[in-house]
Amino acid sequence: MIRRRRHGGEWSRPLACVAACGFGPRGDHRFGPFLEVSEGVSFAAVEMITGVTFPLRIGRVLGDRPFAEVGEPVLAVADDRRGLLAVAGAHGGHLVPLGRAPVGVYDVDDLGRRALVRSHYPVTAMAFHPDLPLLAIGTGCYDGGYFFMGELLLTDLETGRAVSLIDSPLGPQVLALEWLTGQDLRVLVAPPHDGDDAEAWVEGHVAVVSRPDWRLVPPASITWQELAGPRVAAPRPDHREEARRAVSGLSRDWDPRRNVRAVEELSDGRILATLDEVRAESWLPSGQRQWTVADDKGGRDLVVATDERSVWVGLVRPTCEEPPQALVRLSLQDGAQIEHITLSAPASLVCRADGLPALAPAGDLGERGRLRIRRGSRVYFREIDRPGVETTDGSLVYAGTVHHGQGLQPGGSFVVRREIRTGEPRWVFRTDRTATDLDADAQTAYVAYDDGEIVALDLQDGTVRRRRHLTVAAVQAIPTALTVVGPDALLIGTSDGRILKCSAELPADPDVTGT
Repeated sequence: MIRRRRHGGEWSRPLACVAACGFGPRGDHRFGPFLEVSEGVSFAAVEMITGVTFPLRIGRVLGDRPFAEVGEPVLAVADDRRGLLAVAGAHGGHLVPLGRAPVGVYDVDDLGRRALVRSHYPVTAMAFHPDLPLLAIGTGCYDGGYFFMGELLLTDLETGRAVSLIDSPLGPQVLALEWLTGQDLRVLVAPPHDGDDAEAWVEGHVAVVSRPDWRLVPPASITWQELAGPRVAAPRPDHREEARRAVSGLSRDWDPRRNVRAVEELSDGRILATLDEVRAESWLPSGQRQWTVADDKGGRDLVVATDERSVWVGLVRPTCEEPPQALVRLSLQDGAQIEHITLSAPASLVCRADGLPALAPAGDLGERGRLRIRRGSRVYFREIDRPGVETTDGSLVYAGTVHHGQGLQPGGSFVVRREIRTGEPRWVFRTDRTATDLDADAQTAYVAYDDGEIVALDLQDGTVRRRRHLTVAAVQAIPTALTVVGPDALLIGTSDGRILKCSAELPADPDVTGT
């Protein structure tokens, strides 16, 4: 049962529900039941192609601040002799898959960025070389069932190039690093796994790896045997509070923003967004933040009321965690909460074709169960994460991936335009990366990917009109939210918490063909 309450008290009666049968081509129940909420608020619950780059001009950047590239800091290490500070950001989680834990190196005098690298795993340790312009970075995590995995990166601060040094793609989790001399690096690693090893979580193996010149060390050149040192105590301290103090001590303008999940523009030019630990926020056309509402987890989906006086926000709540997922309605004047709805099952909040909010059942896979179809005349749901949009003729354009036990395979990610009545695809575009968001106008479907690329597909035949990697101040950024707000105009939210107002400036006709 879903119960609805106003701010300050719960309504005594449950929401009215009307069920409709789901249907789909070839027995595939692509559309779900319909839920109507009384009191005037209605919800529905019911080939790899090489393209041509295009100028994606950034007109405004909201949420910019010092250390923006790292988002939420989890570890900070200073090099007092050189006047540098290395800051590792939090791993991207489900929005930004493996390969997206940032490490930035900054000059403490002017906060200028000297280097930026991204790790496949959460960052656990860092150490500046005593003489050379090198930074050793240890990373890793538990795989959730057996192995401790990670890697050892060595970053050249002059070139920005980082190499992975351990000769295994599933190398050990690195717990601590210390340069003993210019040639000797002390490395503490976790045991390979915790099978029949209760102490694996509190102990590790310590070894000293020696090289005459660390600038010349090739990738994958440190063997497991070199790391198989004696077993010692190995605590796993949490450095987040220390990291926060380090960056806030250098700049009062620092703000721990990350993972913009949804962006919308109002008719008066204000911009709304949800992100981690923020239910919603509003930015004025002047670039000043009008208001923000904090939250333990953060907001996820946005649907603006048709009168633009309030906004519905779907909150992030893992299915296995209390309290259950909720929806809130906030005033667009000051962010004050107007209404609250507690859901009995996970759902995605989407905007229907008529502008009203709708609830699409999300299955039992938590965040991965979201199906975010914008402007739908019906409600779509499946137990996998697929951003998409319904076109004006009623067909569906959405992104997805083909499941494989060994992870995403080449060509395993796709965007498809599908006829709803027959289920037949009009076209399919394939690539190797996972889409983070998708939206479309009358001519073009814009797709954001987790490697930073934005691809513009012709809506009629799926050919690539333009493609490019997103950069902010000459540094690659990862798009996590994308909304078309006008002809060739995009709002893009990034994994580091920034919001970009962009002009795509596409050509009048497609100039790249695909198959």
